[in-house]
Amino acid sequence: MTSLTHDIKDKLKHLNVFEKIIALNVLVFFIGWLLTVIRRIPRAYSLEWLELPNNFSSFIVKPWSIITYGFTHYGLFHLLFNMLVLYFISRTMVNLFPRKQSLNIYFLGIIIGGFAYLLLHSVFPSIFTNNVGPLVGASAGVNALLIFICAYMPYREAQFFTVKIKLWYIGVAIVVFDLLGFFTGANQGGRVAHLGGSLLGYIYATQLLKGKDIGVGFGKFMDSIANLFKPKSTLKTVHKNKKKPFAGHNKEEFNEFNNQKKVDLILDKISKSGYDSLTKEEKSFLFKAGKD
Repeated sequence: MTSLTHDIKDKLKHLNVFEKIIALNVLVFFIGWLLTVIRRIPRAYSLEWLELPNNFSSFIVKPWSIITYGFTHYGLFHLLFNMLVLYFISRTMVNLFPRKQSLNIYFLGIIIGGFAYLLLHSVFPSIFTNNVGPLVGASAGVNALLIFICAYMPYREAQFFTVKIKLWYIGVAIVVFDLLGFFTGANQGGRVAHLGGSLLGYIYATQLLKGKDIGVGFGKFMDSIANLFKPKSTLKTVHKNKKKPFAGHNKEEFNEFNNQKKVDLILDKISKSGYDSLTKEEKSFLFKAGKD
């Protein structure tokens, strides 16, 4: 048992950040299933405290749900579909973009998708032809990543068996599919969240192509929240070396800026000529940047 526990811990350490998110989604799903079996709670209510309500008055008392709904699934097929798509799209993201940037897109997609659902249902409830309940599922974040990739490198081709399709075709198909689903009454609440995530992904990509990362502020906010839970070091600083500034920035900031510029140039090359046009050194640099 000790060896098995050690093996599990070792494998978890080597998972990338999106693989850990997938593992957490699976864990939450099985917690809900266990509550149903052990506590005899109806399956549709076993994770009620994580769901995003469909009105602001209920949301105010459980504000954490704007994030936690994205880790909540009741249907096994719903979970498997979202996690499979997230796994494959995240492999592209972590290889081509910095880890923090990819996380910003994913979580902002979940947040914007959730608020889109809350806003539309609260302001225009009559637009929903069917009764919609609380929102669950990671689809808004997954859509944000998908549309981001499709908008950032629209002319890159994805191959399905023997057919090659440009990414912008795939992006348009995703959005049209969700629009049709909403107006035909199929999972209307989920479709609104999907479209909110897609909009975030599109805006993020178009702004990044202009040199502006709209997720920087959100990333810093999340870092400040994470730092609250980090144990404080008891070691005292004995000596500090003041780093010489480079054009008004310290050495780390200067290096980070240069690395990001290099990533942008490589991504621009990919969008124009495809991933296969990269040199071995460029591919290696992208891989290392995705791990940072």
